[in-house]
Amino acid sequence: MTSAPPTPASLRQVLLALCASVALSACGGGDDESADAGAEALDSRASPAAVVTTSSGPAAGYSVNSCAVNSTNGPVYSSTVTRTVGTGTPASCTSDAVVAAVAQGGLVKFNCGPDPVVITMTKTAKIFNNKPDVVLDGGNKVTLSGGGKLRVLYQNTCDSNQVYTSTRCDIQETPRTTVQNISIVDGNSAGQGYGRSDVYGGGAIFVRGGRLKVYNSRFFRNQCESTGPDLGGAAIRLVGTSPTIPNYITKTTFGGASGYGNSCSNGGAISGLHASIVLTNSLVTHNRAIGYGANPARSGTPGGGNGGGIYADGNKFHVGLCGTRMANNSGNEGGGAIAYVSNNRTGTMRITNSLLEANTSGRFETAGYPGVFVLAAPGNPVLTNSTLRR
Repeated sequence: MTSAPPTPASLRQVLLALCASVALSACGGGDDESADAGAEALDSRASPAAVVTTSSGPAAGYSVNSCAVNSTNGPVYSSTVTRTVGTGTPASCTSDAVVAAVAQGGLVKFNCGPDPVVITMTKTAKIFNNKPDVVLDGGNKVTLSGGGKLRVLYQNTCDSNQVYTSTRCDIQETPRTTVQNISIVDGNSAGQGYGRSDVYGGGAIFVRGGRLKVYNSRFFRNQCESTGPDLGGAAIRLVGTSPTIPNYITKTTFGGASGYGNSCSNGGAISGLHASIVLTNSLVTHNRAIGYGANPARSGTPGGGNGGGIYADGNKFHVGLCGTRMANNSGNEGGGAIAYVSNNRTGTMRITNSLLEANTSGRFETAGYPGVFVLAAPGNPVLTNSTLRR
């Protein structure tokens, strides 16, 4: 592969580029699909499959052509535990205990006994903006489950219920939340808007404002709204976080094998809107963007279907992959692996020491970049020691 700017391979690519150049987030082409194109409705997956503990399922991360991990993108180390969930037995590790600990902030660890434990959440754990930064550390023994019904973790600097701490909640850089050494499964954000119009997507984790770091974690079978444009992130939804300082995701697996993938209208694994994201030494496979109609939605469609693995939209923001593998992801519309759109063409994208293969774009992708649809600054994406193939 080369890093030369993509050139349209067909009239469809030309039309897509023209459409995006007038500040449309991403565009589809061709005839309208029937409603059957989004037939894999959330209800068909509402009941979780087999229980996944930290001792089962694909491992966290990808170790081929590994990239550097440091204090910026690595784990948070601390000998001071602020909150402890549990008193030494599995029964003491409850949803209520997790919710209470997260609400108070600080370093949260678990004491659930010697064996792996699954905690099925009955309420979403919500981060308060006026509390110490949360570090949620599962100690490689804890799985948090949404039970196929609810979002697991929620952060929103513009939600008054979580306390305003800035006159510009939309651009503040705190709170800075870290999730590490944990598995989050069977989250579901559909219908989890809390009466707000800005809360869509993020079946496992929703973050608006502040920042998120994820390390050594796994996301399986999470889901969010099945149709709709400009929403997404079955596992993680990032909105309006700092465009210059990335959200770091390191040594983490999204899906990893058949039956473990995540699904949403857009961004089968991750969705970012005006948010920079860097994935390092991570595995993103078997995730699906199941919406249809692209963005903005074609006439007669509900919209969606972009970015089987990652859906990223905005103006000046950055998406980076280093030491990461993306495979067997699919999007009904564009970008089976990645759909990236910088509306004003100032955004950047870099793929280093990474492998993208067997990602399926249902309708469109950028010529010369299998599985990727990208509209970015001239010369982007920048590829280094990376392979993109069918």
